[in-house]
Amino acid sequence: MRRLVFLIAAMASAAGAQDANRVPRGTVRASAEAVVTVAPDEARINVGVVTQAAVAAEAAAANARDADAVMKQIRSVLGAKADIKTINYSIAPNYDYSGRKQKITGYTANNTVQARIDNLTDVGKVIDAATQNGANTINGIQFSLRDESAVRAEALRRAASRAKAEAEAIASALGVHVTGVYSAEAGEPAVPRPMYAMMAEARAAPGVATPVQPGNIEVHGVVTVTLEVSQ
Repeated sequence: MRRLVFLIAAMASAAGAQDANRVPRGTVRASAEAVVTVAPDEARINVGVVTQAAVAAEAAAANARDADAVMKQIRSVLGAKADIKTINYSIAPNYDYSGRKQKITGYTANNTVQARIDNLTDVGKVIDAATQNGANTINGIQFSLRDESAVRAEALRRAASRAKAEAEAIASALGVHVTGVYSAEAGEPAVPRPMYAMMAEARAAPGVATPVQPGNIEVHGVVTVTLEVSQ
């Protein structure tokens, strides 16, 4: 009896899922995507300091000294209230695997901080200030928008207009008349919105500022429109 009840419940659930995905009678449905391209107004950069020493304490001390110097230089560019946070810190042994038994040959300390940059012209300055004062890893730069709500709303408006036009075209081709909007739903875009730029060189040549091109950001909007139709 339990199995029978379970099977009936499962069949009812599957039928409900099918009903939820089925287009209601007397309607036509279309989906569309729109893209709005804008310039970024914010950047985040990951700056790291990696040090090695024979013992863990020495690696940690050297790393703390260099990391402190790097953060001071970043603040000298971005200001005393710069948004800087630690995103990774580790101390790990280095092993020699050449013999029968592995042995520890020293230790590596790694401290990575992320800085948020509001003025994109400061990105190259931050890279130069960091790498010239102890930073030896630049993991990448992420360009984004501080507030993308207005841009996303515009992308949704365009997507909704296109979806409605496509649904109307379908209705016209079928010889039916549109009588109203049954529903409109926003979907999730498949393309990530932030733009990433990887740095090929961690250290710029002396006297040459590191060039950075932010490019543009694509904000996607996806909308599905269902129109009511009649003969």
